[in-house]
Formats: sequence, C-alpha cells, structure tokens
Amino acid sequence: MILDLPMFTLLHVVLSVLGIITGAVVVGGLIAGARLQGWTAFFLVSTILTSVTGFGFPFTKLLPSHMVGALSLAVLAVCVAARYWKHLAGGWRTTYLITAVTALYLNVFVLIVQLFVKTPPLAQLAPTQTEAPFALTQALVLALFLWLGWSAHRGFRREKTGG
Repeated sequence: MILDLPMFTLLHVVLSVLGIITGAVVVGGLIAGARLQGWTAFFLVSTILTSVTGFGFPFTKLLPSHMVGALSLAVLAVCVAARYWKHLAGGWRTTYLITAVTALYLNVFVLIVQLFVKTPPLAQLAPTQTEAPFALTQALVLALFLWLGWSAHRGFRREKTGG
C-alpha cells in the first residue's frame, strides 16, 4: 500500500525526530566515552531513512533540500563504513565521530529550516531565510555542534564499553 502525502509526511517527520533524539543520545555517549551500540544503530537507520524519504516528496526541480539530503546520505555512508566495516580502526575512529556529529547536525539544520518555514512567528521573522534571525540561529547551532564535536572527540578518546 502506498501512503498518501499526509501519512508519508508524518512518517518522514517521525523518522527525523527519532533520528535527532537518538543522535543526541549517541553524541552524548561519545562525549562520555561510550559507543552505545544499539542507540547508534537506531540513529543511523532512522537518519538514513529520513534522508531517503525526503526524496519521496513531489518536486519539479532540484531543491536545496535535495542537496542536503544527498550530502547527508554521503556522510552517513562514510559513517556506516567507519563504524561497521572498518570497526573504528585507526583514523576511522575520528572519521566515525566527525560523520556521526555531522549527520546529526544536518538533521537539526533541516529542522530549523522547517521551523522557520512552517511556524508563523518564525516565518514572519525570516520570510526568505536570508534575514538575521535565521542566520543567527543557524550560526549558533553550528557553533553548538562544533563544540559538541570537539567534546565528543575528547571523550571518545577515553572510550568505555557500553551497550
């Protein structure tokens, strides 16, 4: 059975929210020096499905959302390779960390875009998403993720075993 557009949208949004929540848990685990293998698998699957389902919406031309989705899938492919095929050996450990944090960031980046598009008060502040409130929000979130990535790098060096 093929889903109608509202149900497909709901599925996409639920996957995205699950990806963000589980990604936050995974990054928190990295900061604490734990792999959290089950959470990581759920994060990667839900985030991959978020990006894949993003291409299922009707469109007539290539949009910035398609570029972000393609970038996310490329980042996730490297992340999966680093984690499951290369088993975090050598430089693949840092590669995994960078790509996991980047994949979560891209999901949050899209969330912020959608909030500014679909939330009337935010849409009034930045109707074209070129205005200062949108740029400042995205810059602050980028700064937060750079800090999270650095913290995860420091914490993941002293890894503890964890489920």
